[in-house]
Amino acid sequence: MLMRDFIEGGLLRLNSLLGGLPLMRKTYLLDSLYNPSYGYFSKQVVIFHPGEPFAFNQMRDEPDFHRQLGERYTAFEDALDAKSPNPTRQLWHTPTELFRPYYGEALARYMVSNYKLSLYPYHDLIIYELGAGNGTLMLNMLDHIRDTDPQVYARTKFKVIEISPALADLQTAALRRTASSRGHADKVEIINRSVFEWDTYVASPCYFLALEVFDNFAHDCIRYNPFTEEALQGMVLIDAGGEFYEFYTRDVDPVAARFLRVRDAACSSPFPHPLRSSPRWLRRFRSNLPLAPNLTIPEYIPTRLLQFFDILQKHFPAHKLITSDFHELPDTVPGYNAPVVQTRYERRTVPVTTPLVQQGYFDILFPTYFPVMEDIYRAVTGNLTRVLTHEDFLSRWADVDQTRTRSGENPMLSWYRNASVMTTL
Repeated sequence: MLMRDFIEGGLLRLNSLLGGLPLMRKTYLLDSLYNPSYGYFSKQVVIFHPGEPFAFNQMRDEPDFHRQLGERYTAFEDALDAKSPNPTRQLWHTPTELFRPYYGEALARYMVSNYKLSLYPYHDLIIYELGAGNGTLMLNMLDHIRDTDPQVYARTKFKVIEISPALADLQTAALRRTASSRGHADKVEIINRSVFEWDTYVASPCYFLALEVFDNFAHDCIRYNPFTEEALQGMVLIDAGGEFYEFYTRDVDPVAARFLRVRDAACSSPFPHPLRSSPRWLRRFRSNLPLAPNLTIPEYIPTRLLQFFDILQKHFPAHKLITSDFHELPDTVPGYNAPVVQTRYERRTVPVTTPLVQQGYFDILFPTYFPVMEDIYRAVTGNLTRVLTHEDFLSRWADVDQTRTRSGENPMLSWYRNASVMTTL
């Protein structure tokens, strides 16, 4: 794959050479992940469903859980291959599915407790979930609320915002699968649209669930002039043969420029940044060495996340956000806040070293730097927040005895240790 770095002056030459229009990195990522015709989430993704819940109390230890999970993964994919073999199937799992129903019950327990303290009985319990996958979390939460607090259940409304038509169909099917789940039908509304197209004002207090969605929000790529510290924005051109050409322009678009301004104004403590890795004199010295790059290493900034916070502030002013995502990821491409880029081939995960890949066939997921994300959320919405590790949140709100093995190990607490949870107070 051809990769070239250009600064502003190369733009016209590339346009002439390739006959194409430049794409901002966030536009390219949106196309790769969400294009309705070939996007990764629109066409490729299959969410693992393990069948019956795991009997953690009967397992010897955590390696026993790994073994049973591997067996169910194989059986699940064997069944899919029996119907339609696919060596490039993109199969992935979520904590909701692995630790069903206890993970969903923990979130429901937190939400009902918070609701009864601050909103009940003056308002209904209105829940929005962004990207509900198979619909498992929705059903587990509704089951728990119905079984433990019928009065709150009578006032519960669950609304799913799902961009993928295929997953929206799965969620509808999940509601019809059993008599128990069919009982929730009048509580649920599935809205098949992008949250970024939302234009309805929701005045009522509500809870907004966004679990493992920020990692796939589009980011912009920024590099800095080591001498002037000027920010330059990454752009991409793709030629007729599918080759990628990367260059950087001084014309930073308004969304990226606003993110940089808001971050600088809102963040209360220093954060990792290409210009803070070394003093200016050292950057200048390195830049004068033979073959040294004329820009810093890339920084990936979550501009789409800022737009999501704008949606919450504008259209859901009385919301309370509950979000969980990865604060650290292994095997990322080079750069600050850089993504993991990977695909699956013949049931094996294949990581690559660049985010410029064939659209639709690769998962591109970013870590969330929670200190910056929390400060920006507070600045945009005016809300106060709390951040806990995934393990701490579940220790407080989950029935951890149900996921403890005979050895005392607890997979629900030990898995996803690289994730955090942020809640609106």
